[in-house]
Amino acid sequence: MADNNPFPMSREELLAAYRKMRTIREFEERLHIDFGRGDIPGFVHLYAGEEATATGIMFHLGDGDRIASTHRGHGHCIAKGVDVIGMMKEIYGKKGGSCNGKGGSMHIADLSKGMMGANGILGAGAPLICGAALAAKFRGKGEVGVTFTGDGACNQGTFLESMNLAAVWNLPVIFVVENNGYAESTSRDYGTAVESFVDRAAGFGMPGVSVDGTDLFAVYEAAGEMIKRARQGGGPALLECKMVRFYGHFEGDAQTYRAPGELDDIRENHDCIKILATQLKSSGVVSADELLAIDQQVIELIETAVKEAKAAPMPTLADLTSDVYINY
Repeated sequence: MADNNPFPMSREELLAAYRKMRTIREFEERLHIDFGRGDIPGFVHLYAGEEATATGIMFHLGDGDRIASTHRGHGHCIAKGVDVIGMMKEIYGKKGGSCNGKGGSMHIADLSKGMMGANGILGAGAPLICGAALAAKFRGKGEVGVTFTGDGACNQGTFLESMNLAAVWNLPVIFVVENNGYAESTSRDYGTAVESFVDRAAGFGMPGVSVDGTDLFAVYEAAGEMIKRARQGGGPALLECKMVRFYGHFEGDAQTYRAPGELDDIRENHDCIKILATQLKSSGVVSADELLAIDQQVIELIETAVKEAKAAPMPTLADLTSDVYINY
């Protein structure tokens, strides 16, 4: 690491992290536009504003490590390395998509990248990742499982039962609570008794840490310590990331539950990409021109993904009965 680099990541890693975050943002911003045009079928839940959390955590994971996502899963997929063009085709419901157009926005999966799937059932990823972590423990290769759960879904029984199971079996699991302040339209303060989700971890005898989820480096360092501990047999841990989302719970959400000026403040003062870019440029480790070049390359990638998705064929009737359990 260069002497003038004050960050816990190398210069190459910083550029890769910025590219990953920018890719997530541009992907989601484009979906916001295209969904509004009526080009995209089904429901869409956007990850814009939360990019630092997925990127900071996934930097420590390889293809052999499994993650279980949520309905707001595009950012997790991209950060884990799922092909962006394949994802766009999937969201458009086309052949060649990550799941051949059969899953759509809420059910993207790619087991080759350790992405077990997004999930439309709140809290359902937690028990799934316990199974993946148990398998990893038996394989003995030091692999881990990471499950992402929103602040609202953390009140589901499945989440709490999974924490207990992971603690009893000493599983290599990281429970990530993505606390963006709202369970759909319900404020966290209204629907959750504890002040911090870290308090829940203590009830199951596991360590817990709360960080600013818009700070890439805070997430990166906290996740790195937990994942290293889990790989070495230290057992489960909980990471709460306090974050913001730029859009509503779903596309079309009027967000009448937001306070006046709240969205403007989020965009202006809590944009994780803007924060990172300012840090990188002011440090002198990365130049503004380098970041602009990445921005342009990402825009071109997303444009290509949309063009290919629109041009791709629809699934046929013959595809209807493929990829189902009876054929396995």
